[in-house]
Amino acid sequence: MCIRDSGKTTCAYFYPDGQHILYSSTHLADRECPPRPEYTRGYVWGAYASFQIFYATDTGEIVNQLTTGPGYNAEATLSADGKRIVFTSQREGDLDIYSMNSDGSEVRRLTHELGYDGGPFFSPDGRWIVYRAHHPAEPEAVAHYRELLAQELVEPMRMDLYLMRADGSEKRQTTHLPGASFAPFFFPDGERIIFASNY
Repeated sequence: MCIRDSGKTTCAYFYPDGQHILYSSTHLADRECPPRPEYTRGYVWGAYASFQIFYATDTGEIVNQLTTGPGYNAEATLSADGKRIVFTSQREGDLDIYSMNSDGSEVRRLTHELGYDGGPFFSPDGRWIVYRAHHPAEPEAVAHYRELLAQELVEPMRMDLYLMRADGSEKRQTTHLPGASFAPFFFPDGERIIFASNY
């Protein structure tokens, strides 16, 4: 969402107490919103390097800045106990998934494959993470991905869902569908996943 004189905000998520939120914003880099992506070459998302993650009250008062860059930091969600955050970051050059304590400490990189890894959510018991990803392999696809990323863009036209343990181990692809599968979330039993897809 673009808020006048407050930058662009995205990916808000409530803490367990219901009185604090986790979200990303570009306002520290510029009070104006970044320009909307142009769709002249197809549908793309903006992965702006100015996005940082914040901890705030439900009335909008920022309590703490949890990331400082460089690169895109967004798509953050919490474990059910509120102790651990999982998010997408470009801090090491690619769009990968990281986890950290709820105060921003003990950051750990969880994915290392070239390509977009994002939209992560913890399982109810905090032992697993489900996320969406696309890992280009052909040279032309890799070059296209890198070219878009250099422009702070990602093309979400092909994505499958993946699972991994909370420490990044035992990664496995769980969908093999054409098109884009996204917005995964665990059922309360932790045994099933609900998601959207345009396959």
